[in-house]
Amino acid sequence: MTDGINDRRGVLRRRVSQSLIELAGGAIRGIDTPTQVISFVGGDDQLPQRHARLVIDLCLRAGEAMLATGASAADVVATVLRISDAYGISAMHVDITFTSITVSIHRGMNEDPMSVMRIVRVRTTDYTRLQDVYLLIDEIAGQDSPVDVDDARERLTSILTSPHPYRRWVVTAGKAILASGVVVMFNVSFVLVLVAAASAIISDVITRRLGKWSVPGFFAQMAAAVATTSIAVFIFWLRSVGIELPGSNQPTVIVIAGIIMLLSGIGLTASARDAIDGYYVTATARGMEVLMLTLGLAVGISLVLGAALRMGVPVTVATSLGDGISLVPGVVGSTLIGVGFALTSYMRLRLVPLTATAAGLVFAVYSVVLPLAPQPGLAPGIAGAAAGVIGYFTYRWLKVPEGAMTMAGIIALIPGLAVYRALYGFMDSEYAVTEALPAMVVALATGIGLAAGTTIGGFAARRTFGLDHQAMLAARRTRGAR
Repeated sequence: MTDGINDRRGVLRRRVSQSLIELAGGAIRGIDTPTQVISFVGGDDQLPQRHARLVIDLCLRAGEAMLATGASAADVVATVLRISDAYGISAMHVDITFTSITVSIHRGMNEDPMSVMRIVRVRTTDYTRLQDVYLLIDEIAGQDSPVDVDDARERLTSILTSPHPYRRWVVTAGKAILASGVVVMFNVSFVLVLVAAASAIISDVITRRLGKWSVPGFFAQMAAAVATTSIAVFIFWLRSVGIELPGSNQPTVIVIAGIIMLLSGIGLTASARDAIDGYYVTATARGMEVLMLTLGLAVGISLVLGAALRMGVPVTVATSLGDGISLVPGVVGSTLIGVGFALTSYMRLRLVPLTATAAGLVFAVYSVVLPLAPQPGLAPGIAGAAAGVIGYFTYRWLKVPEGAMTMAGIIALIPGLAVYRALYGFMDSEYAVTEALPAMVVALATGIGLAAGTTIGGFAARRTFGLDHQAMLAARRTRGAR
């Protein structure tokens, strides 16, 4: 009798213990699907092969055009997925490695998968072409019934082969205006403004000619830097022998204008955004390209400065330039820089006033913030965030490429003076590294601040005011929980 009671009590305890364990397990056990599905079964097994090939070709060519003109990897992937979704393909995979783009479709267990890779051979800045691509993609993905895929391919071909909105000499004039704007920021004489414009034209002719000869970008940058720095050194030499041009008391600004004109700010910004978005291979490749082009610029300037100093030419960093720029000359100069950048980037002429306004506004933000945030890179980062917000809104409202307005806003803040001071300190002192290190840190902090600020500003605006529904769905498929 006693044994039976003990057995029932033991069974009851075990049941209670199992119930408690199940209750605890139910409280912590996951019941929903994972946040990010590692792999999904393709649902395109009934897709006609011709339709799939046409869509893949359209996606590849649109993605190549965006990547070649400086769009970030995340934007390219999201755009390609928007196109594929619009044409009924839900199992597309996109892979980007800076120099190539690969698109694959898993067509289920009964059909062979389809994968096509396209090499990105061209690196250019043509925002008119990129804007037209964006408009076509919005027309494809923004309607219940997308444009016929054959018609879309023909229209994309027409966009990519259409002539530029203006002739090449207008681009050269834009570079002269950009360099002039840099000089105006430092509130110097009209003579130096003209000299800076002339040096920009010479640099453009050199780089364009070397590009036609297929000379690597490193050497083209070096040759352009040699030409620009030689003009400044020549003015220094004239002053040393008693021949002084009227108003040419600060030749340093000519080199600074050349640095800002030749520095690869677009690549730096795109590289930072790719890294933040998780596309580390593409970010590394972009960063290496920026590094090599900047090294070519540094080598060219260093060669001329070193030769001038050894020949006894009194080249100096004019202390009157200071570390700050007054508000009015800065805004005027930045506005000219915005005009020059728009022309050099083949933006439509009706958008030139918009880029000029954006550049002036961003510099005004920088001037207001600088006294409150004097730490290296902080004020440029805040100004870069403002540029990112402006870039997003102009894209949403006018379909102007986001990178175009963002870069137009920050190009006036590229640390040309800090780079020049670092190179000069490296060439002029026996304690080269010690002398150059502070200016190098300032230049690096400014560049990182600008790149990070533009990325953060664009991201904040995107999350606050929202992309359209299709773009958000596509963006979610490009990244997931880590």
